[in-house]
Amino acid sequence: MLLNLRLLILHISNDKFMSVYSFNGFVPVIKESSFIHPKASVTGNVIIGENVYIGPGAAIRGDWGQIIIEDGCNVQENCTIHMFPGTTVKLKNDAHIGHGAVIHGATIEKNCLIGMNSVIMDDVIIGEESIIGALSFVPAKTEIPRRSLAIGNPIKIIKKVSDKMIDWKTKGTKLYQSLPQECYSSLKETDPLREIEENRPSQEQMYTTWKSINQ
Repeated sequence: MLLNLRLLILHISNDKFMSVYSFNGFVPVIKESSFIHPKASVTGNVIIGENVYIGPGAAIRGDWGQIIIEDGCNVQENCTIHMFPGTTVKLKNDAHIGHGAVIHGATIEKNCLIGMNSVIMDDVIIGEESIIGALSFVPAKTEIPRRSLAIGNPIKIIKKVSDKMIDWKTKGTKLYQSLPQECYSSLKETDPLREIEENRPSQEQMYTTWKSINQ
């Protein structure tokens, strides 16, 4: 009971400091289980489902069209999601958007991984359980079939995603799905220490978590 009350207070506090903006009468809709970092921005016609993580520096701009981010997705640091006017951007369940990626007017199907600093252009469809390598460029109107591993500029499909690869991806995404509650319970602004304290805690428990989901 006390833990639930504490989490509720933290949720209210987070809502107060989130950079969430209405635009032309559209107010973002964000489920309580999702975490929007205070240094991210969410604007306009944006719908965010359950257990979604939005990292610092991310810009989710639903000013000219709609953005739908379904349950279990993560949009990591410094990502941009935007569109041409009248377009809907969709990130379907468990989509994993790596650091610095740009999604512009595209659809990312279920359980996909978009690698760091990739650019996904307008009217692209990334098929379910596909993996796009880091630094890739996917030109407008490209359709990537289900379970494709694709890399490069411009993008090139190099092989099918194996069961082992998608299992690895799914387990990594599960870590991000647990991150919102960890942020609510432990993330807080603080002043830095000037020296390393004695008996500084280790992060071995995090590695234990990663190891356990990879068994």
